[in-house]
Amino acid sequence: MVAIALLILFLFARLFALKAQDRVIRLEMQIRMRTLLPEDMQGRISDFTPTQMVGLRFAGDAELPELARKVLDEDITATAPIKKMIADWQGDYHRV
Repeated sequence: MVAIALLILFLFARLFALKAQDRVIRLEMQIRMRTLLPEDMQGRISDFTPTQMVGLRFAGDAELPELARKVLDEDITATAPIKKMIADWQGDYHRV
C-alpha cells in the first residue's frame, strides 16, 4: 500500500509540475508574441490554444511570426506538426 501511495504521489507531483510549466510557457509565448508579431496578428494572440503555444515555443524569433500565422490560418492544433515546421530550432533546456 505504501508503494502504491508513493507511486501515486510521484505521478501527481509530476503532473502538477508539467501543468505549472505549461502555464509559464503560455505566459512566455504571449510576451514573445506581443513583441514579435506584426500589428495585424496582435489581436489574434488570444486565438492560440495552449497546445499551439507549446509547439511554437521552439521557433526562433525570426520565424515565429510566419509560423504563428500559418498555425492559425491552417488550424494546426497538434504540437508534432508545428514542431516539424520549425527550421531554426531553439531548444528548451530548462524544463523540469
